Amino acid sequence: MKRRALWSTALIAPLALYGCGSAAAPESSSGGGDTLVVWDWKSGDETAKSYIEAAKADFAEQHPGVEVEFTAQPFDQYYNLLGTAIQAGEGPDVMLFNGGGQLRDRTDALVPLDDYVADDMERLAGWEAFTADGHVYAAPVTLQGHPLYYNKALYEAAGLDPEAPAATWEEFLADCAQIEEATGADCFAMGNKEGYGIQFFMSGLGPGILSPEEYDAWIAGDRDWTSPGVKRIFELWVEAEQAGLNNDGVNSTAMFNDEFALFDSGEAAHVVGLMSDVGHWKEFGEFIGDENVGVMPAPVVSPEAAPVLPYDGGIGYGVAEWTDDPELAADLVRSLTSTSALEAFYADAGAIAADTTIDASGAGPATAAIVAQLPTGKPALHVALSAETLELMGRLSQQLLSGSVTVDDALAQLAESDGAA
Repeated sequence: MKRRALWSTALIAPLALYGCGSAAAPESSSGGGDTLVVWDWKSGDETAKSYIEAAKADFAEQHPGVEVEFTAQPFDQYYNLLGTAIQAGEGPDVMLFNGGGQLRDRTDALVPLDDYVADDMERLAGWEAFTADGHVYAAPVTLQGHPLYYNKALYEAAGLDPEAPAATWEEFLADCAQIEEATGADCFAMGNKEGYGIQFFMSGLGPGILSPEEYDAWIAGDRDWTSPGVKRIFELWVEAEQAGLNNDGVNSTAMFNDEFALFDSGEAAHVVGLMSDVGHWKEFGEFIGDENVGVMPAPVVSPEAAPVLPYDGGIGYGVAEWTDDPELAADLVRSLTSTSALEAFYADAGAIAADTTIDASGAGPATAAIVAQLPTGKPALHVALSAETLELMGRLSQQLLSGSVTVDDALAQLAESDGAA
């Protein structure tokens, strides 16, 4: 369902991997016939205020007598709170999800939306990340991907051509050495305190390692954790740390937002960031200048690789199976993915939204570079994995950097987890 050829000028919204607000008690649940309750981690953000108001206005036009209550949960507790609600069989009517494993692991608690969102299929992109067993369980709000960003000002200070970043890993290492010598900046800003660093590293640099055939097989679920390509991803994760390419204290540095702050401050020349909302082009431009935010393909590590932009549906809203009125709740989901709401999200939060009718062609050079890669992009490697496997990969990635586990041992554990998923 994902349509990648429509993005020559259209761009849209974000996926935030952090939240704000205080945790709601489990009894903050479905509101009944004249009230709908929404759980997310976005509605408390100032940059999302106009988005929420636009969505509520769109819904109110259709259902003027229905109240909508948003409860913003902290992201680091969100899925635990949601799990409690699911176990109890009661909670919010509408729920926000990251695309991929976090949604697919919880589809038993969701209403299939195929019939309700049929009219939105052509307008929105990113459906695959919210689809399981042939059914759609959430409607995409944003597209999210993992571009490799670089600081053009640091390149220029080091005597490098800021418009010609390295195409191969060997060239990339040489450029990093030259930048460090000239500016003192690290090659990579990296934070893995939460275990997210390995996810971004895999999806950001993996396209320069895996062949197109192995990449496609991985996304399709035919994953060989012992293949040379997959092993090379994890070897490179260790080698980058051992070679001093990263900032100090990777396992004690939080990705959100300490890692991105290192890039914002010019202390690191590169970062695998996001396409939308946090750790992305708009945020970086506010700190180092839009003209200095570069976007480059993954450097080629293996000759058979053909780098592409890794991206999927970012965040999306689904409907709880316990809601009193699934059709009413689905109408709210449609309002949350309406063009008017997503235009506001793009404008205020810097979101690469799921609505292909929104024109973001004037958003700056970094955005233009991302948009240019969308037609040929592919789903991110880590998004294909289950939440359980991602959690294990995060723990193992920390152990790999500390030297307490070998690459072979880590891959064996991940293969077992992925096979049981």
